[in-house]
Amino acid sequence: MDNRPIFLPVVAGPTASGKTALAIELAKRFNGEVVSADSMQIYSELRIGTARPDEQEMMGIPHHLMGFVPLSRRYSVADYVEDARRVISEIVSRGKMPLMCGGTGLYIDSLVDNLQFSEDKEDLEYREHLKARAEREGSEALLEELRAVDPETANKLHPNNLGRIIRALEIYRNTGITMSEQVRRSKSQPSPYKACIIVLDCRDRKFLYDRINRRVDAMMAAGLLEEARFVLSQPEAPTAKQAIGYKEFAPYFAGEIPLEKAVEDLKQATRRYAKRQLSWFHRRKDAHFLYIDEYPGAGPLADAAAAILEESRNG
Repeated sequence: MDNRPIFLPVVAGPTASGKTALAIELAKRFNGEVVSADSMQIYSELRIGTARPDEQEMMGIPHHLMGFVPLSRRYSVADYVEDARRVISEIVSRGKMPLMCGGTGLYIDSLVDNLQFSEDKEDLEYREHLKARAEREGSEALLEELRAVDPETANKLHPNNLGRIIRALEIYRNTGITMSEQVRRSKSQPSPYKACIIVLDCRDRKFLYDRINRRVDAMMAAGLLEEARFVLSQPEAPTAKQAIGYKEFAPYFAGEIPLEKAVEDLKQATRRYAKRQLSWFHRRKDAHFLYIDEYPGAGPLADAAAAILEESRNG
């Protein structure tokens, strides 16, 4: 029986950096299939605002874990890791190379670092209590409360990441163990994967921000406004309603701001999100960074990424 770790290339990076195109090219070169690591592309009803690739963009490469969760369903990081492990095993059993692609760092880290999730029960009543407090007092108040009991986790979280703040407080209340300590304990088992993480970045942030702005314009032309109208009208879609690409249009639909302001707010929110994504990935000391503004085109970038994968696989 072969107990060697599964070789798992990962293409990560901020939104609009070209992850999908690179992953597809690498999958073509290495006989691979793509496993999405995007926490919003999982939802079946979210297509335009999540930049989910269509059949033409996939170029015949199978993609997994996209568009399979209804908006009304709760879907956790633990759910993702379980699904991703299963899909990766199926890809390997077909003699193909699994190739992970996405910008959700928590998904990627949890899978490649083999985090073992605790069995503590969800406390929905306490969670709703914390959400109500956040509405009254602001998420910063909850983050400060978390800092008092688990400064290590609090220092890694942005105030906008309310879901993770609430989850960390919930874990501590229910188990008496901090999330940071749970993470340490969860890494006790070696990973079944030999990950090669490639992160797309930019030397010149303006280069990336211009790409983001153009992507938002393209999304608007493709019908993002109507998709946002639909998402915000759903009674049971709390995660999607707070997602970048949708929540920025709520003031417009309420008649509070013009459409041009909503679009500019979306561009600004996306640029800030990209900055947070890069900060997350730069914490990984094992990542290989490729700066997209240093390559004259997609071909040379793919050549550089392929060389990294070959060296890692054979090393």
